[in-house]
Amino acid sequence: MRVFLQSPEGFLGWCANVSALMIFLALMLAVVRLIRGPSLPDRVVALDLISMLLVAFLVIFAYASGVYAYLDAGLALALVGFLGTVAFARLIDHNGDTGESS
Repeated sequence: MRVFLQSPEGFLGWCANVSALMIFLALMLAVVRLIRGPSLPDRVVALDLISMLLVAFLVIFAYASGVYAYLDAGLALALVGFLGTVAFARLIDHNGDTGESS
C-alpha cells in the first residue's frame, strides 16, 4: 500500500505502519481459523474478529491517508459486523449446532 509508505513522519507514522502490519498478520491468522473451523461457533468468532480487525485497519488507513471518510465506513462495518454476529449466534442457538460430536 503506497499510502503507508507516504504516511505521516515521526514516531506516530512509524506506529501506524507497525500497527497496520500487526493487524494484517492477525487478519491472516483469523482467516486460517475461519477456514479450518473446526466448529460453527469457531467460525462465527473468527468472522467477528475479521470484521473488527478491518474496522481497526480502516481507522489506521484514515489516519495515514488523511481521508477521514474511512472512519464512517469503519463505523458502518462495526455495526453490520455486530448484527451479523448476533444473527449467527441466534442461528446456532436455534439449531443447537455447536459442532461438537458427543
